[in-house]
Amino acid sequence: MEKRPKIKVSLSLFDTIIEVTSYLALVAFWVMTIFAFTTLPESIPTHYNGLGEVDGYGPKATIFFLPVLGTVLFAFLTYIVKKPETFNYTVEITEENALAQYTNSTKLLRFMKLALLILFIVIDYKTIATSNGASDGLGKWFLPFTIALIFVPVVFSVYRSFRK
Repeated sequence: MEKRPKIKVSLSLFDTIIEVTSYLALVAFWVMTIFAFTTLPESIPTHYNGLGEVDGYGPKATIFFLPVLGTVLFAFLTYIVKKPETFNYTVEITEENALAQYTNSTKLLRFMKLALLILFIVIDYKTIATSNGASDGLGKWFLPFTIALIFVPVVFSVYRSFRK
């Protein structure tokens, strides 16, 4: 593996807002799930098809799966965002471009961390609402929205990496 420069990427205002929002979202996710748990029936939706319709049910304790997964992903992404020299890049990293490339990639990871939390929160919220009769699933736009939320920032970030 090539030796890449280790540079500490300073947080911009955007990065700080994303980080603070991510921490608040994680706390809100757990609060929402814990408070909703007591209102849930014994069987809740555990799987949705491509149209956002419920196609699987399971015990209400499964409502904690996404908060746990979200917390693990949050911790992992928070850890690796501090080590941008270990990432894979589409261009060769040099002393001249390292800061720009590291900044671009860490912004993407911070955004993805928040985006994943938001997606998980929406899924849990809709699961709670569906369980209590207030909704009939995720809706047909959830899957296209999810795909766009993940791929548009990645494409934008790759574009920016070639531009710098």
